[in-house]
Amino acid sequence: MSYTNFKIETDADGIALVTWDMPEKSMNVFTQEVMDELDAIIDQTTADAAVKGVVFTSGKSSFSGGADLSMIKSMFTLQAEEKKNDPANAAQKLFNLVGRMTGLFRKLETCGKPWVSAINGTCMGGAFELSLACHGRVASNSKSVKIALPEVKVGIFPGAGGTQRVPRLTNTQDALQMMTTGSSLTAARAKAMGLVHEVVEPEKLIEAAKAMIKNGLKAVQPWDEKGFKLPGGGVWTPASAQLWPAASAILRRETYGNYPGAIAILKCVYEGLQVPFDTGLKIEQRYFTEILQTTEAFSMIRSLFVSMQELGKGARRPAGVPKSEFKKVGVVGAGFMGASIAYVTAAAGIPVTLIDRDMEAAEKGKAHSEGLVKDSVGKGRLTKDEGEALLARITPSADYGDLKDAGLIVEAVFEDRQVKKDVIEKVEAVIAPDAIFASNTSTLPITGLAKNSKRPEQFIGVHFFSPVEKMMLTEVIVGKETGDKALATALDYVAAIKKTPIVVNDTRGFYVNRCVFRYIHEAYDMLIEGVPPAMIENAAKMAGMPVGPLSLNDEVAIDLSQKILKATVADLGEKAVDTKHMALVNRMVDELDRRGRKNGKGFYEYPAKPAKKYLWPGLKELYPQKAADKVDVEVLKQRFLATIALEAARTIEEGIVTDPREADVGSILGFGFAPYTGGTLSYIDGMGTKAFVALCEKLAKGYGDHFKPTPLLKEMAEKGETFYGRFDPYGAAQRAA
Repeated sequence: MSYTNFKIETDADGIALVTWDMPEKSMNVFTQEVMDELDAIIDQTTADAAVKGVVFTSGKSSFSGGADLSMIKSMFTLQAEEKKNDPANAAQKLFNLVGRMTGLFRKLETCGKPWVSAINGTCMGGAFELSLACHGRVASNSKSVKIALPEVKVGIFPGAGGTQRVPRLTNTQDALQMMTTGSSLTAARAKAMGLVHEVVEPEKLIEAAKAMIKNGLKAVQPWDEKGFKLPGGGVWTPASAQLWPAASAILRRETYGNYPGAIAILKCVYEGLQVPFDTGLKIEQRYFTEILQTTEAFSMIRSLFVSMQELGKGARRPAGVPKSEFKKVGVVGAGFMGASIAYVTAAAGIPVTLIDRDMEAAEKGKAHSEGLVKDSVGKGRLTKDEGEALLARITPSADYGDLKDAGLIVEAVFEDRQVKKDVIEKVEAVIAPDAIFASNTSTLPITGLAKNSKRPEQFIGVHFFSPVEKMMLTEVIVGKETGDKALATALDYVAAIKKTPIVVNDTRGFYVNRCVFRYIHEAYDMLIEGVPPAMIENAAKMAGMPVGPLSLNDEVAIDLSQKILKATVADLGEKAVDTKHMALVNRMVDELDRRGRKNGKGFYEYPAKPAKKYLWPGLKELYPQKAADKVDVEVLKQRFLATIALEAARTIEEGIVTDPREADVGSILGFGFAPYTGGTLSYIDGMGTKAFVALCEKLAKGYGDHFKPTPLLKEMAEKGETFYGRFDPYGAAQRAA
């Protein structure tokens, strides 16, 4: 029997090698077809008396990334349709659907013949749950092997037996930590935890897997044998009595109860370990069905799984423009940002010429990459040879003529119009006629900078976030005259360096910084009102933000906030900024010399390590303080999320952001906007535009006109519209764009 996604070869010892190798896919993923074929393979190998056991592996460089986009989407589509057509039975039908994979894996492990999973690369989500259902697991010791159950990161949890098998193979504490964080394991760590039986050299992987079967591997899982005992002891042991209250408290501390999927993991494990295995699977299936119906799961999966992949694959790339091949990229400006951009470019295998005013400055820029490489080699992320090859791709220079054969130039000089003008003119004097010029700017509008260019249609903004090597987002800013080739080239470059792009039309602060400064300015308002600083920071974290706004302002620098406010006044007049905000930052910078982390004092104090930073005690003396019990924390949380979401809505109304996927993904990757909401616009859609408008009107009465809902929001509320409905990213107009 032949299959589309698998091939089977049975050797002389009766061991069937099942190789998963999906045609025209770079990575194997679970689809309905894959599950149907796997079901048939289990039947075929079980019925064939000549087959003594099965080794399951991948024909690709990675094992599998888990579920396919289309399968995930189909679950939500089915759910929406069933709720409309047959609301009484909608949950039951979803329950049956999510049980398909659970039932398939259970069928595999009870088929009566031993199965061994031979893991040769990335093995994530459902793929690892399949491996856990196999009676033996062998992993390659290659660096590329990453084993994880990362579902919690997209709002769900391991729902195909993961919550029941992992804590039956390893101690409960490690099992909970692995699943509630979604963190990756190396092959060695997985073996130490008891999740993998053997770790071998890549070339010996299949041989070792077959040897397990030849050596008498039992075709019965430990939990199906009489007398099975949990490796970490039962739920009612003295050790568990200490573990479970602590686990609940830690999860609450880390997530503030914002992630239903993470809470469900604890429930599945706690309840499932008290019952027989098959009952535990039913408990997991029940919770998975429940979680799939939450707003959080829908929004997180859409933004952090579906939209991120679509944007990463070029959803906004202009059609009909040939794909760019980067034989050389020029980076002008070897300061911290430029040096980091050169590093990520070289790490992607692209040769870079790093230009600065003199060789000393250019060499200093390369030294930054040398430090990053040394750190990566020390941590085992790069081999010594790989590190040396990366550095060899970076050529420091003070000669603009060395850019003549670069197809893309990324300018990353000081944020000053005149400095950038000089660089643009010097670069354009030497580069090829078809080269693209990209300016890395966080505040200066691209259209204005492009006026210094002789070919504005080939001028674009590419805004990186610091630290470049860690931040996954890049804003691609389109000026009024930017052409399709420039946009396509910029998106191809962002894809080459493995970042996620969002396309933004030109405006002051673009998208991310507009939202970030609304967050910071709301904290200014709270300080001025007398809200205790610790409450400001904690309320923001409780709302789901990764860092408090005062801490964030210290990181970006308070004097940068001052500079931006002054520039806004210069360009738009004094009414464009809040005079109280200006007074606050002027006092912090000019009177107190508190500029943020960079000079060791801002809203926080930064003592010498290993001591941790702490809020500056003098902060509470700047304004009369309210009593903490007179401040409503829920309102503080609402203010933070609503002011940012409102700014995102304004950018849509102004045509700055045109695709809701980019607003959502940009807000989460750019500054960590409460990921459980799915992003700024999903936050609004999730509660309903009508409810959001009502919230904004209530906040406007108590805390200022900046909370007033926009005309677009009012119109959408009246019509019962959502952002994803009105600005459908899959509509014909968007596809054409």
